[in-house]
Amino acid sequence: MPHSLRHPLKESNTNRLSLIRMKILITGANGLLGQKLIELLLSKGEEVIATARGENRFPKENSYVYQSLDVTDEEAVMSVVSKHQPEAIIHTAAMTNVDECETEKEKCTLLNVTAVQHLIDAAAANNSFLLHLSTDFIFDGTFGPLDEEAVPNPISFYGETKLASEKLLQKSGIDWAIARTVLVYGIVHNMSRSNIILWVKNSLENNKDIKVVNDQWRTPTLAEDLAMGCYLIVKNRATGIYNIAGKEMLTPYDMALKTIAYFDLDDSTMTKADSSTFSQVAKRPMKTGLVIEKARKELGYEPHSFEEGIAILARQLY
Repeated sequence: MPHSLRHPLKESNTNRLSLIRMKILITGANGLLGQKLIELLLSKGEEVIATARGENRFPKENSYVYQSLDVTDEEAVMSVVSKHQPEAIIHTAAMTNVDECETEKEKCTLLNVTAVQHLIDAAAANNSFLLHLSTDFIFDGTFGPLDEEAVPNPISFYGETKLASEKLLQKSGIDWAIARTVLVYGIVHNMSRSNIILWVKNSLENNKDIKVVNDQWRTPTLAEDLAMGCYLIVKNRATGIYNIAGKEMLTPYDMALKTIAYFDLDDSTMTKADSSTFSQVAKRPMKTGLVIEKARKELGYEPHSFEEGIAILARQLY
């Protein structure tokens, strides 16, 4: 970087912060983002308290503390946070199946709204900074990409609950941040979940007929990039709303074409389709995507391109 473009204050601040070890509690630690956060935070020398329902699915010897936690249990949340007294909490646990949220609204509300209030109360009692993960689905999809000032208007129950949880934070009085993200992709430790790259690759390698949507626009986000964005927010104790997403507006069909090109796949069994082809319980916004300039300028966040993301996944596969 040319000397004239350097930001000495930001660089010295980053270097200073890197010397301060933090105790960070993660909810939803068994999920995709949770696992990427554990890896990243450990590599940065932070003290990690990982929590999730059930047993630990991401063993890394004895390099961090794991504790089973149901975030919908108010007493359990308060007890765990009080016991460990983290300086920061990164809340990734949520009900994210959009159609299931539409049919199981009580469960969705409990996981996506009530649990957030429990964490707010625990953060308040223990002076913890709380970073909450949100979504582009709080928008109606009439236009995009959207910045942090865009007015939410959810069209699904999932989106409604995520917006409700944002509002809880904004009126809470604690130190909080919201990281909004879009279409997160990556590979978990036990390969228990797929993503568009793996779906396209596996389907075409097995000569399966697939239809891929070409009328919905997103800024797909590599899980490693989202983890880094979350880390930058927490390490800087940066309050407010930040868009942490990819930098390219793509349709799923665009993503499929890039996957085909990278793996040199035969695309003869893939066809382009519009959203009306698919019958889904919940409505999806047609065009979202998030503008990431604020995170770039204030945090130094810089995500990979989608092609670079495919390459990272490929290395993890092989």
